[in-house]
Amino acid sequence: MHTMWKGSISFGLVNIPIKLHAATENKDIKLRQLHGKCNSPIEYKKRCPVCEEEVKNEEIVKAYEYAKNKFVVLDEEDLKNLKKEQEDKAVEILDFVKLEEIDPIYFERSYFISPNSGGNKAYGLLREALEDTGKIGIAKIIIRSKEQLAILRVYKNTLLMETIHYPDEVRDVGEVPNVPEQTDLSKKEMKTAVALIDELTAEFEPEKYTDEYRTALLELIEAKRNNEEVTTAKEKKRPDNVTDLMEALEKSLDESKNKKKVAPKKAAPKKKASKKSSTKKKSS
Repeated sequence: MHTMWKGSISFGLVNIPIKLHAATENKDIKLRQLHGKCNSPIEYKKRCPVCEEEVKNEEIVKAYEYAKNKFVVLDEEDLKNLKKEQEDKAVEILDFVKLEEIDPIYFERSYFISPNSGGNKAYGLLREALEDTGKIGIAKIIIRSKEQLAILRVYKNTLLMETIHYPDEVRDVGEVPNVPEQTDLSKKEMKTAVALIDELTAEFEPEKYTDEYRTALLELIEAKRNNEEVTTAKEKKRPDNVTDLMEALEKSLDESKNKKKVAPKKAAPKKKASKKSSTKKKSS
């Protein structure tokens, strides 16, 4: 399993060297966009609308837009130093709480925690202590340049870290439109609804829930492949610079010759009469 973060967990004087591994994966089927005319993949280029030119990665700087078209530019070196300063910190457990005190709306992503070299005993100690007390740890960690709030808990004999949203990242429920304050319901309606819930109540078995759309889409793709309903993108023509240069030179030469052939001949300039000849004419 790929290690995506290395560091340590600390609570009190106990320090546990650890590794983080993504506990979940996105199984969405990614579809490419092709040009319908030739079935070639569409390219996306970074372009400056003012300079009207394509922008290279090394020409891009990061900035914060504090007002419309007003920016504070941040140096890459400053961001690197800030990131390094924060990443050097250990994952410090701030508090221990009960899991049921946290509403699921706060949960974000899950990571399996494995002990790094020399951390087996301390890892086992934290795992057993959490199991024994029925508590979870609240901690902070820097992942991908963002300080995350997280919880540490036990999942099937393994320590699990789940990043959670900060309170100001959860929107105010009072802003949800058209939510009725109270509804007039009869006892019969309530009784029927409760009976229906009781009828559909079951033990949670995650294996029985599947992504039916993804399954159907994969079957459709496979069926088209088997029927050879496939297409191959045309290869982008890569011009030979030498050939292009020769063609351009020969073309320019031909155009130059044609211009000379077509160009009208200039009339010869008239010769000016000499002084002697003009004097003779006057005397005669």
